[in-house]
Amino acid sequence: MGQRAPRSRQPFMVTFFRASSSPIRTPRAVRPLRRRQLKKTNELPHPHRLPGIFDDIHGSNGRQVCRRHELYVSFQDLGWLDWVIAPEGYSAYYCEGECSFPLDSCMNATNHAILQSLVHLMKPDAVPKACCAPTKLSATSVLYYDSSNNVILRKHRNMVVKACGCH
Repeated sequence: MGQRAPRSRQPFMVTFFRASSSPIRTPRAVRPLRRRQLKKTNELPHPHRLPGIFDDIHGSNGRQVCRRHELYVSFQDLGWLDWVIAPEGYSAYYCEGECSFPLDSCMNATNHAILQSLVHLMKPDAVPKACCAPTKLSATSVLYYDSSNNVILRKHRNMVVKACGCH
């Protein structure tokens, strides 16, 4: 179990929402209201219309969920081999995919992203979905010539995507 376990072994939470046209909560009043006077102001979609954690790796519109993808950066293609000695390129990776509610543990979502996704369900025209972005980056070393033709070995931080998540 845990983040490294297969999706079928991930813990999950079941929630139930009342599907009604009446709102859930009113804005705060100056004086407290009695319990039976409270009115509902937000409506969540019916649970059968929400994607679940047992869905495959595709989001609601067929797109894949947020994950890391291969990206090889070639210094030759960039025209940098006249000053970069080694390596000729490296695997940088990139993040892409859907960040739709509910965000499960394999999406490395921030608390903010979880709440933003929930608000997006209620106000899709006003609030965008959370974005798929790198959550862990690592360094890569590059051997190159500086402007004085000195050979320099430098470790460049944040050059390789190690993990992606919803932000």
